[in-house]
Amino acid sequence: MAGYSDNKQDHARRLRRVEGQIRGLQRMVDEDKYCIDILTQVSAATSALQSFALSLLEEHLAHCVAEATLKGGPEAQAKIKEASDAIARLVRS
Repeated sequence: MAGYSDNKQDHARRLRRVEGQIRGLQRMVDEDKYCIDILTQVSAATSALQSFALSLLEEHLAHCVAEATLKGGPEAQAKIKEASDAIARLVRS
């Protein structure tokens, strides 16, 4: 079971909201809205997606990584490396 399974509905709702923001951006471009207004909305969509990613990462650490560390061994090291790499990707973006 995925670490986010308990909050799957909430995650889906958040992603639909981000999807709506992106569609709104497309409309703004189609309607030739002011550049700064579009950039403001890009910032809001980016923040919403980052918030989702952090929430998912937190659940991954609390469930998947914690479970693997309890088992120990190579699986634990692999999960920790995987989480570390995911954090690095988030920080770079």
